[in-house]
Amino acid sequence: MFLLIVAAIFGAIMFGTLLAIRFLFSGHMARKFYRLFTLADLAILLLIIFGWTLRSFVPQWFVTVFGNVATVFLMAQLFCGAMVIVTIVAKLLWRKFHKPTKFDPQRRRVLARGIVYPFMSLAVALYGNRVEKNSDVENFYDVPIKNLPPELDGFRIAQISDIHLGAYFSLERLESLLQRIADSKPDLLAITGDIFDNVDMNPAAIKIVDAFTNKFKFGIYYIHGNHEHFRGIREIEQLLTHTQIHWLVNRARRVTSKLYIVGVDYPQRAPVTSSTDDEREKLFAEARRTFMDEATKYVPEDAVKILLAHHPEFIDDGAERNFALTLTGHTHGSQFGIFGVPLFPVFKYTRGVVKIGDSFGYVHVGNGSWFPFRLGCPPEIAYFTLKTA
Repeated sequence: MFLLIVAAIFGAIMFGTLLAIRFLFSGHMARKFYRLFTLADLAILLLIIFGWTLRSFVPQWFVTVFGNVATVFLMAQLFCGAMVIVTIVAKLLWRKFHKPTKFDPQRRRVLARGIVYPFMSLAVALYGNRVEKNSDVENFYDVPIKNLPPELDGFRIAQISDIHLGAYFSLERLESLLQRIADSKPDLLAITGDIFDNVDMNPAAIKIVDAFTNKFKFGIYYIHGNHEHFRGIREIEQLLTHTQIHWLVNRARRVTSKLYIVGVDYPQRAPVTSSTDDEREKLFAEARRTFMDEATKYVPEDAVKILLAHHPEFIDDGAERNFALTLTGHTHGSQFGIFGVPLFPVFKYTRGVVKIGDSFGYVHVGNGSWFPFRLGCPPEIAYFTLKTA
């Protein structure tokens, strides 16, 4: 499935690139660029396929360097093709409703086509890879709760998610991120999965997170994502056993006399995105229900309950069981957005706030990624303050 997705993306990029070359150049120059970009894209595709097949033998420094360079190169092509398509459509519409004016085609080709499009595309590609991807923003939300105990009014929770330690997220950056959050002094930190995503780095990462537990009044609460299940879940849990991190696998922990944090595991039968497979959706719903039943077994009905889950569809389960707040991740917010709206909403809930009745749900956009690029969807630190409704 991964290789099919990669092949489809490459097909779209190559189509856009060839269209852009045809629009920007002509004759011998166009043919030269056709050959150059076709060979370069095929070489990148082959390296990705071989690298994925032999990934256990590929050094991480090579993945980091190659991944960033290839991403900038491919994204620049993608944006150049997209801008050309928009220009072509705009010109067709203009000519349909306006009488065309005379122009110098050679001047247009050299100035407008030959320089502006590629340079603008490269600038956007570099921004998404070098700037936005590494610029965590802070988002603040008030969570109104009916009958909130007075001692919980103003209680503040920070959330991070989907760090994906590895080629594109270092241990140093993890430590810096945790220090930044600790400096803002929330009452507790929630980590909603996909953080320990590198077998070699996981032990050191767990030590770093553990070292910060005492910097939060009520500690750090963590639940597994799907990638922890790919990266030696038993070893991760063994390491967590010797820490002060509150890791919750289908269980709850009392924070105060009236506040409970409930954490659920990632169902292995969960669809990666939204699914049209009725049988799989049924199994997924059953797994969610089983996990929730187990996790809430000893939680008082009148408690203020906060649910931590990796998959965003647990927001429905939280609302159904009268949870005040459900924090999730997994989607990365699609990593592409415009005006806060995800460009690829392939999940039921992809990004941001979800209100269902009196229940408040949130889909975190993530702090890291496997694909080193973000545009209109910067990584975030989300803060939630409990307020009396």
